Amino acid sequence: MIYIKNNILSKINNWQDDSIHILTDFDRTLTKGNSISSWSILSNSNLLPEEYVFERQKLFDYYRPIEIDESLEFNIKNKFMIEWWKKHFDLFIKYKLSEKVVNEASLNINNMSFRDGAFEFLENMNKRNIPVIIISAGIGNFIEHFLIKNNCYFNNIYLIANFIKFKNGLAVGLLDNVIHSLNKNEALLPSKVKDLIKDRGNVILLGDSISDIKMVLDDKRDSTLKIGFLEVNVELNKDIFESEFDIVCTDNTSFKDISKKIKIIK
Repeated sequence: MIYIKNNILSKINNWQDDSIHILTDFDRTLTKGNSISSWSILSNSNLLPEEYVFERQKLFDYYRPIEIDESLEFNIKNKFMIEWWKKHFDLFIKYKLSEKVVNEASLNINNMSFRDGAFEFLENMNKRNIPVIIISAGIGNFIEHFLIKNNCYFNNIYLIANFIKFKNGLAVGLLDNVIHSLNKNEALLPSKVKDLIKDRGNVILLGDSISDIKMVLDDKRDSTLKIGFLEVNVELNKDIFESEFDIVCTDNTSFKDISKKIKIIK
């Protein structure tokens, strides 16, 4: 199901390709709503001890309801998300996650799948030379491998995510600061990417949580088409999604269906 705000599409009628860039989440935005996330790949791989899987699940069961509770104040939710991400990375160190295991798990990502039409969407953006910036709170190592495996890590795609840092073949932390579901935004972009989009003032933003709206900086909000994928607690969150996003998609909406409504992303 696709819900569109009245007259919202009229504001993008005159957008030209050279004025646009894409800001998108990855997990359950470019991938299906029922797909595993990049955080779940290791626990589904059978390559780490059962103790890791158990502790990882305990963290998920505690923090995931907080993450998807759109009624919580930002500061409270932000504190919990920082805790979650740091505790999970501590598990990688505790269980001596190796680069070899990450590479092996990357070769067998079987339970992650693109949202229908997402590959064609990325392919089309590449042909039109529209930058696609993926800002993900997920694990960049796996997202990068997934894009490469599916032959769509195009030159116009820029990936900002949590990349695991290895020393002597073992995980020791992150390459940069933690990116969690509430702190990801354009301010994180490398200078070369900022320069690339500085004259592309129109933004198509794609995400699956209210916090994803923060990916675009405040001064660009008025020139942003915000598309939200609502896959969990649909009835509970539908009103707030419709108030914050210009377009709300439920029930694993495909990019093909979206493109029928929004000609500019065809």
